[in-house]
Amino acid sequence: MSAEATNPVSAAEDAATDVTVRRRGRGRIDLRRLGRAALLGATAGPAPRDRLPDAIGHVAEAHRTHHPEADLTVLRRAYVLAESSHRGQFRKSGEPYITHPLAVTLILAELGAETTTLTASLLHDTVEDTEVTLDQVRREFGDEVAYLVDGVTKVEKIDYGAAAEPETFRKMLVATGNDVRVMSIKLADRLHNMRTLGVMRPEKQARIARVTRDVLIPLAERLGVQALKTELEDLVFAILHPEEYETTRALVAGNPHAPDALGAVAEQVDAVLREAGIGADVLVRPRHLVSVHRVRLKRGELRGCDFGRLLVLVAEDADCYAVLGELHTCFTPVISEFKDFIAAPKFNLYQSLHTAVAAPDGAVAEVLIRTHRMHKVAEAGVVALGDPHGGQETAEQPEGTAPPAERQGTSATPASLVSEDGERVDPTRPGWLSRLLDWQQSAPDPDTFWTSLRADLAEDDEITVFRADGGAPGTISLPAGASCVDAAYAQHGEAAHACLGARVNGRLAPLSTVLGDGDTVQLLLAQDPVSGPSPEWLDHARTPAARIAITGWLRDHPESATPADPGRRLGPGDRSGDRSDDRPDGWSGDRPGTRPEPLPAADRRPGAELHADLDGERPAAVRPAGCCTPVPPDEITGFRVRGGSVTVHRSTCASADAMRRIGRAPVAVRWGDTAQGRVTLVAESFGRPGLLADLTEAIATAGAAVVSATVEPPSEQRVRHTYTLHLPDAAELPALMRAMRDVPGVYDVSRARHRASPRPRPHRT
Repeated sequence: MSAEATNPVSAAEDAATDVTVRRRGRGRIDLRRLGRAALLGATAGPAPRDRLPDAIGHVAEAHRTHHPEADLTVLRRAYVLAESSHRGQFRKSGEPYITHPLAVTLILAELGAETTTLTASLLHDTVEDTEVTLDQVRREFGDEVAYLVDGVTKVEKIDYGAAAEPETFRKMLVATGNDVRVMSIKLADRLHNMRTLGVMRPEKQARIARVTRDVLIPLAERLGVQALKTELEDLVFAILHPEEYETTRALVAGNPHAPDALGAVAEQVDAVLREAGIGADVLVRPRHLVSVHRVRLKRGELRGCDFGRLLVLVAEDADCYAVLGELHTCFTPVISEFKDFIAAPKFNLYQSLHTAVAAPDGAVAEVLIRTHRMHKVAEAGVVALGDPHGGQETAEQPEGTAPPAERQGTSATPASLVSEDGERVDPTRPGWLSRLLDWQQSAPDPDTFWTSLRADLAEDDEITVFRADGGAPGTISLPAGASCVDAAYAQHGEAAHACLGARVNGRLAPLSTVLGDGDTVQLLLAQDPVSGPSPEWLDHARTPAARIAITGWLRDHPESATPADPGRRLGPGDRSGDRSDDRPDGWSGDRPGTRPEPLPAADRRPGAELHADLDGERPAAVRPAGCCTPVPPDEITGFRVRGGSVTVHRSTCASADAMRRIGRAPVAVRWGDTAQGRVTLVAESFGRPGLLADLTEAIATAGAAVVSATVEPPSEQRVRHTYTLHLPDAAELPALMRAMRDVPGVYDVSRARHRASPRPRPHRT
């Protein structure tokens, strides 16, 4: 985009040329020759209408390779406007500036971009660097081309100052959300500028390379444009890590016969597939320099087969699995290297089978198996999708993608692709881009946006979790390593401030739980309108959307951002500014290392009457066991204890089972006529302000009296309340337990159960 880009860095240029030749089988176009052709065309007058100018002939040839029926008239008109508007402008290398848009357009043409994208790429710098206006582009080439040109046009530095770069990327990303072809042009533009970065000051080279590494390369990966991503990686590698780059380059140069090792394995694979009657192309695919560097760091010393991989191309999906079966039958498979990205494609549309096999001579070769269409998408990504709004020259659709919608006219957008706010919507927009566009609206500050963007793009993998509530959409896409906090904000937005916890795969889990691909998540929200996140949530938030929302809430509620006591884990709704009058008398807080004081005894009345049938023995005291606190109409059993009294247990009590195992004879017991009783209940809940007050209010409303209560310190955002209650009518116990469960934040209420302690063994002397 800038006229500053100049002669190439020699080492990076040589390496990029090697990679390009190996990948596409054609040499680098001579930009100086294109420049001379452009100048000659300008001095000799316009080319006849029935033929293209010589300078654009290479673009036309590459374009017709993918789109044989393409109408090149619009390309000719775009070139004429671009050449005339850039006439007299030169790059720092001395080349006419028109060579830059020509090179960018050639890159896209080789990837299979359709005519509209190529037209916009020829014009992509005219509005920014010449007197051509956006209205002029719209009048001559239509709304579609004007939209793409505007999307890649930088914002004015005079208006934005130091924020110009982040705001330019924000503008391009928003435009990309409506049409991914905007970013396709930007990536090709950056690739050509990186190829010709040589005579810039070293510090400026490093700055541009860092932005390319942190923003453009991740975007190329996410959009699936591997052909651009791999070359950008090598060019950045040469600038930011010159010593490692030279070491890796020397390593590749020092193993000129490495392809022969893979070639021998390829011949064996080809013979096996021919014998099985499977039509396939078996190719040797050399690794680019960054890939070789990564493999060297992972494996140490490299062997011949480590410098590349085998690529097997077939016609149909079923053939991929047929090839896999033959390879695993006739060679020794390395099972740990097998991955099926056909059944489960990557989030960037990538599909392939990955495996590794050991040949009879012991050489281990990695193998990629895919169809020809999968290969096209793997190399060109979204460029292979063509016009997302249904252009007539759309490239062949890859597996798993819907065909484009019909369109009325050249630049009109169908009603089905227009959102409620009037903005057109790209049907190929990936989920990660939708999330990015959502959170960037909450980051008006350029520094926050720039930092969050780099952090978001650094997440290079994605998971899908399922909603348990059956809502639409039924899935949530998140970066790998995301927690329940991230899922809450992805599903509920700012309403997630009131999230108390979650159920993951049916089991209760704290918000800090890291989610895995395929998990089912149910998020639990409090009904309390004042509930909010705690500072601790930031420790578990991985997505910018969650972090920006939490930070904003804490900034607006400074009393909630007060640091917690040392060693204390805050609950999800815990707020240090909570009023003390929300807590009943006797509450001592929940500081670790202190046991909360029990509430004063509210009632000392006896429980239900119990009677023991002792068959003529002297009467004995009969009392309920504290471990299971039986109440009418529980089935009960009794046992003699020290002192002659009888302790009554529920029949299902673990202590009663332990008594039977050690030979204690049960005593027949029964309930008396009274309906009252005493019971101990345990309430499990997520911490939030005022929870204890709400629980005691529910207990009082049900007519029960609190005998004693204890609240354990929070652990992993959960709080356990234990109440011993006096019930006027024990038959009302189920209703009381339901009322306690209905208190927001409470997820379980149960009768107290204590494990039976092992019987102590007597000491022998």
